[in-house]
Amino acid sequence: MIIPGIVSATFKKESPEFVLEAVKAAGLKAVEWSENWHVTPGDTEAAARLYHQTHAARLAVAGYGSYYKLGVEEDPVSRFDQSLRTAYALRAPLIRIWGGIKASRDITGPEWDDMVNEARQAAETADAMNIKVALEWHRNTLTDTNESAERFLSDVNHRNLYCLWQPTPDLSMEQRREGLDMLERRGKLLNLHVYYWEEDGRHPFAEGVDAWRTYLAHVNRGEDRYALMEFVKGDSREQLIADAKCFEELLEEKEN
Repeated sequence: MIIPGIVSATFKKESPEFVLEAVKAAGLKAVEWSENWHVTPGDTEAAARLYHQTHAARLAVAGYGSYYKLGVEEDPVSRFDQSLRTAYALRAPLIRIWGGIKASRDITGPEWDDMVNEARQAAETADAMNIKVALEWHRNTLTDTNESAERFLSDVNHRNLYCLWQPTPDLSMEQRREGLDMLERRGKLLNLHVYYWEEDGRHPFAEGVDAWRTYLAHVNRGEDRYALMEFVKGDSREQLIADAKCFEELLEEKEN
């Protein structure tokens, strides 16, 4: 089952209360709370309060969107622990991390090996707290191609490392379908990040319905996962409501 929600960074300049109200108004069901904008890493008391606010609004916490980046942290163990403890206080089922800050083609052999070890350690540490670790599917990281992402998952070889998928602009439609197929085949696909972004910028979701109809055809609907809207045109609450309605209609169409 696909449960629609939002990435809170969609409204990065707004308060958590604004986000919760907008999510409710749009008829969405869940929030991935963003580390840089709404839940400061290390502030476990605020994270616990935000969980209770989210729960009181009858919404689910879909995840904790950390900005922990493989291969760049001065003290990876301490830095990840800070974000992980915050995710735990938020009662997030997963913590998002980033596959570095370089295009996969530019990562050296030693850098790659260090990132493999770092990701494996993070996955192991989070596993002990029953929190999944998921790589952001993003350009200029080690998940910027299907091939590099699959190689990294294989090299880390840990049951607790997954991916969050989004339609990366640098990949063709065929490559996007193949990426979804690869992640599903390996059992490594968690949440989807939902938006429609062309070369000239953000568009209303209604313009991307055909593309998302194609993506959803490559997603196993028997698995529970969140589909989280973001990159709303104009950062507009009204546009979110329109996008969410359109996406909900697409989900109902697929189910029928």
